[in-house]
Amino acid sequence: MDSESLTVEYVLLGLRFDRLVRGFVDSYTGDPALRHQVAAEPPPEPARLAADAQRLRAEVAASDLAEPRRRFLTAQLTALECSGRRMAGEPVPFVAEVEACFQVTPTPGDPDEYQRVHRELGALLPGRGPVAERLRAVRSRDVVPADRLAVALEAVLSALRDRVRARFELPVGETVEYRVVTDRPWAAFSHYAGGFRSKVAVNADVGHRASNLPQLLAHEAYPGHHTEHCRKEAGLVRRDGLVEHTVFLVNTPQCVLAEGLADLGLHAAVGPGWGPWAAEVFADLGIRVDGALAERIDAVLLGLLPVRQDALLMLHGGADEADAVAHLQRWLLMPEQRARHLVRFMTDPLWRAYTTTYVEGYRLLRRWLDERPAGTSSADRYRRLLDEPLVPDSVRAELGAGV
Repeated sequence: MDSESLTVEYVLLGLRFDRLVRGFVDSYTGDPALRHQVAAEPPPEPARLAADAQRLRAEVAASDLAEPRRRFLTAQLTALECSGRRMAGEPVPFVAEVEACFQVTPTPGDPDEYQRVHRELGALLPGRGPVAERLRAVRSRDVVPADRLAVALEAVLSALRDRVRARFELPVGETVEYRVVTDRPWAAFSHYAGGFRSKVAVNADVGHRASNLPQLLAHEAYPGHHTEHCRKEAGLVRRDGLVEHTVFLVNTPQCVLAEGLADLGLHAAVGPGWGPWAAEVFADLGIRVDGALAERIDAVLLGLLPVRQDALLMLHGGADEADAVAHLQRWLLMPEQRARHLVRFMTDPLWRAYTTTYVEGYRLLRRWLDERPAGTSSADRYRRLLDEPLVPDSVRAELGAGV
């Protein structure tokens, strides 16, 4: 099989996984004939898909594809093989599944560090009493009423888009449509439709706060998922003709980079001072936000980032859902309803391991952005995430080599 045919076979394989589990393909912008071909085939067998992934991986290794393409495809196909094996009923230990799918090893956090963060937060929050209650009191002040959520989303999206166009550039004609939904296992979801168009759904059940909307929309749109998809379609697909980037697959290493860069979106688009910046955006809507305090609180809460992964490891290590909910309530200081919503996400058949991409993706890429070579700006580094087909192993290799 010639090298370019390998990439088409990879795309077909990803589309076949989506027939087994709807949503496995997060987005597809390639040749419609390939999707029609897969739709006309008999239902695929998971074990066969796993074997096909293994075979393709060996052929990629022996191909004359450029090294970045071989590295990307090898990582993706390793993940697909693991997913196929698990779907076929083969027992795969949870940590081994995460390592194969995401090229990261999930590790639990340190309760002593959580206690230190709680003490620091207690010194920061106004009032007296339990830290969790004081945090809820602060957060309750800027909850966006359901009838104002749409206008708040529009204002923040517009402000972020202006920042991103100036700093990173966007293809001509790109657009984001948003809608408010309910009864979903996530807080928000961005679907890339191709042609530089995305649809962002925001789950009203979560109860969104004005101080959190900039982070949420930076993650989903500017300069997060939407921006990454647009720039990679413009560059890797249209300019360079790399067919493998017409499909984005859930539960693969590319997700770790995508979620990490998205979680760092507000850091990249606005940076220090995002709190007062957000307060100005909301002031025009008559929504009051203590942006400076919100920014300080979020900086402290980063120390609790591993708590979600703790709950994930508990759930898939035999613990009851009630124990995972209690862990999230205790250490992440979240209300029971929100904790149960997170656990629902962690037990969803498609998303069961996905929480790791947020935790480990942020950790890895924050370090990569901070430890950049002299003379390289943070924006330059972030632009590489938007444009290049990196995987976690390649990022770690650069860190190890001091690149």
